[in-house]
Amino acid sequence: MMDLLNETFHWQILNAWDKIVIKFTELIMEDEDVQKLLRSGETFDLVLAEMEQMEPLYGLAQHFNATLAGFLSFGTDHRVDEAFGNTSPISYSPLVASSRTDRMTFLERLVNHYEYLVEKIHRHLIHLPAMQKMYDKYFSNARQTMEEVLNSFAMVLIGQHFSLSHPRPYLPNMIEVGGLHISHQPKPLPQDIKEFIESSPDGVIYFSMGSNVKFADLGNETRETLQKTFSKLNLRVLWKIDHDEMPGKPDNVMIRKWFPQADILSHPNVKIFITHGGQLSTVESVYFGKPILGLPCYFDQYINVLRAQKMGFGLGLDVNNLKQKDLENAIQTLLSTPSFAKTAAEVSARFHDQPQTPLDRAISWTEYIIRHKGASHLRSASRDLNFIQFHSLDTLAVLFAIPLLLVVILLKLCRKLVRKHCQKTKKLKTT
Repeated sequence: MMDLLNETFHWQILNAWDKIVIKFTELIMEDEDVQKLLRSGETFDLVLAEMEQMEPLYGLAQHFNATLAGFLSFGTDHRVDEAFGNTSPISYSPLVASSRTDRMTFLERLVNHYEYLVEKIHRHLIHLPAMQKMYDKYFSNARQTMEEVLNSFAMVLIGQHFSLSHPRPYLPNMIEVGGLHISHQPKPLPQDIKEFIESSPDGVIYFSMGSNVKFADLGNETRETLQKTFSKLNLRVLWKIDHDEMPGKPDNVMIRKWFPQADILSHPNVKIFITHGGQLSTVESVYFGKPILGLPCYFDQYINVLRAQKMGFGLGLDVNNLKQKDLENAIQTLLSTPSFAKTAAEVSARFHDQPQTPLDRAISWTEYIIRHKGASHLRSASRDLNFIQFHSLDTLAVLFAIPLLLVVILLKLCRKLVRKHCQKTKKLKTT
């Protein structure tokens, strides 16, 4: 039950996230170029907005008299389902920021449902009222209320694919486009990187923690563990960090502030991708069929790494408690166990087996929405139902009430008949 007890901090986490999205919203809306655009009087056919809980930004669509479409880089969640009237049963749809898969135990389903309720309550009691104030501030003369804007999404492009996630229900205007950022023709590598990779007889490991996790964030002990482990390897390591220099850098390690990640992963001599497990990096590892060693830090990274483990093309370690022996064992396991590379290739083949590229699909649907002026025919009737109607609580109440009423009536009739019979028997005895 400790997992459930630990969820007492979930509310504070949501509050902290709210502070971040409020700050981001302010920075965007008060940007000089954005303000200039708002005053320009221009109109657009479509506004494509990231659906990351920054609801005031959606008001740009009504301001520019444009159709509103959404984009979600990490896959859908219950907030997006609510906006589109979609249903994703909590019984097998884990929350994005959780460490659960679609195959949950009873306790995991219990925690999943608890977190869902906490997030739902927080959204309507805390988050949306705060967003409403910002919407009123930046769009004081809006033609639509924030509630109307939230209900006006014509489509959402979801940065996920069922080969990476799990089967789940989607409405026709919820389009999976995971991998649209990947070029299908890898560019030639810079000469020094190419030579570093191709002159390594045992192969290369590519290591990147994304753009948000800084070298200093890893902590002295973790950095030392990584450096010691890499120095013992026969393989070479490409390590993306936010510094030009690394004290104690092993000879077999190349560091850069930026690497052409997709182009590197496409190289056959790259054997493992050590990653934080972000959605874009996970998609790239699958696209190029590379086994991963995940060191997740926050949000969807945990579930992405867990899925890689469950599917059999990756392993995961706790970056906050990283031990040299565990890291060495994980790397050697990935290198020496053929099933990881084989599974990575199989998952990659499933991902590639699509009738059109994710980018072409995104373009096609965007043009479709514009051509059909918002494509209102794709709008689900569920968006016009309140909570009680959507979950059929009213009809279920009637269906339960009718037999209950019949039972009550039957019991009362039986009671009346028994009483009558008793009175009759008593009367016969007295006579």
